[in-house]
Amino acid sequence: MTTTSAQQIRAWTGPAILSFGFRPFFFLGALWSAIAMVIWVLMLTGIAIMPTRFDPVAWHAHEFLFGYLGAVIAGFLLTAVPNWTGRLPIVGWPLGGLVALWLSGRVVIALSELMPAAVVAVVDLAFPVIFAALILREVMAGRNWRNLPVMGMLAVFGLANALFHFEAMQTAPVAQGTGLRLGVAAALTMICLIGGRIIPSFTRNWLVKRASTVRPVPPMQRLDIAVLLITIPVLAAWVVRPDQQVTGIFLLLLSALHVVRLVRWKARHTATEPLVWVLHLGYAFVPLGALVVGLDIVLPGNTIGIAASQHLWMAGAIGLMTLAVMTRATLGHSGRQLRAGSATLCIYLALVGSVVARLAAGAFPDQAMHAYSLSAFLWISAFGGFAVIYGSLLLAPASQSVRARGTG
Repeated sequence: MTTTSAQQIRAWTGPAILSFGFRPFFFLGALWSAIAMVIWVLMLTGIAIMPTRFDPVAWHAHEFLFGYLGAVIAGFLLTAVPNWTGRLPIVGWPLGGLVALWLSGRVVIALSELMPAAVVAVVDLAFPVIFAALILREVMAGRNWRNLPVMGMLAVFGLANALFHFEAMQTAPVAQGTGLRLGVAAALTMICLIGGRIIPSFTRNWLVKRASTVRPVPPMQRLDIAVLLITIPVLAAWVVRPDQQVTGIFLLLLSALHVVRLVRWKARHTATEPLVWVLHLGYAFVPLGALVVGLDIVLPGNTIGIAASQHLWMAGAIGLMTLAVMTRATLGHSGRQLRAGSATLCIYLALVGSVVARLAAGAFPDQAMHAYSLSAFLWISAFGGFAVIYGSLLLAPASQSVRARGTG
C-alpha cells in the first residue's frame, strides 16, 4: 500500500501525463486556449461554422473563462492540495476520469445546437461539481480549514458557470451577462488571495538567493486582509450593478488599494528574473483593470469600451497570472532550475502584447480588425508556445530524482 505522495506517483505505470494533476490540465488547458482562439477567429470571419447554441463572442468568453481557466484551476489545486493537507494526490485513472469530464464539457459546448440545452449544461457542469466535491473531501479530511475560502471561491466559480448556461437558455446577452461577471469576479478573488500568498513568498526566496537585503512585506498582513475584505463586496457590486456610478467609484478606490498592496512586494527589485516579475505584472492587471473598468462606468462613452476594459482582467490578470503559475509549477515539479529561459520570456511578452493589441482595438476603432488579428496571433503564440516548450516536461516520465521528491 502506498503511504506517501512519492510512492503514489512511483506506483503509477500508465501514461506519464496522468502521474500528477498539473500535467494533463496545464497541457490541455494551454493547448485548448490556443486552439479555441483559432476556432473563434475562423468563426468571426465566417470561414468556419460550429453547431453551438452560443454566438461566437459568448462561446469565446465561456471557453476561456470556464474552459481554459477551469482546467488551470484544477491543475493547480490537484497539485497544491496534497501539500496543504498532507494527503495523497489523485493520480492515474481517477485523474484521467476528471480529464475526460473536462473534455466532455468542451465537446458538448461546441456541439450544443445538436442536443437539448439542459443536457449540455449538465454535462459541462459535471466537471466543476465533481472536482469541487473531491477537493472539499481532501480539505475536510486533512482538516485544512485555512483554505476553506478557496473552496468558497471555487463554489462561486461553478455557480457562475451554471448561471451562464441559464442566461443562455433565456437567450440573454451572456457575453456581458451576470454569469460571466460572477465568474470573472471569482477568478479575480482567487488571484488576490492565492497571489497574495505566493508572490511575496517567491519574491523573498529569490531575493534571499541573490543575497539582497531587500525583503517584501510578508504575506497576508492586516492591510492584505483588509484589501481582500473590501475587494469582495466591490466586485459583488460590479457583478450585480455594473452600470451604476457608485460601482465605478468603488472600483477606482479598489484600484488604489491594490496598487498599495502590490508596491509592498518590491517588484522593482526582480527585474532580472522573468519568472518572478511576471507574477507581479500579472497581479498589476488587477488594479489596472479596476481603474479602466471603473472609468468606463463613471465616464461612459469616453473610454475604450467595456469589452476592451474587461480584457485587462480576463486576458491580462487571469491570462498572464495563470501562464506565470503554469510555467513556474511545471519547472519546479519537473526538477528544473527555477529560471525563465528566452523561450519562456517570449511567451510572457507575447501574452502582454496580446492584451495591449486588444486594448488598441477599443481605442482605435478604425484599426480594430488589424488589432484583433494581432491580439489573436500573439495569444495563440503564447499558449501554443507553452504547450510546445513545456509539453516535453508535462508528457514525459518524471526522472527518478523528481519521483523521489514526490510533490517537489
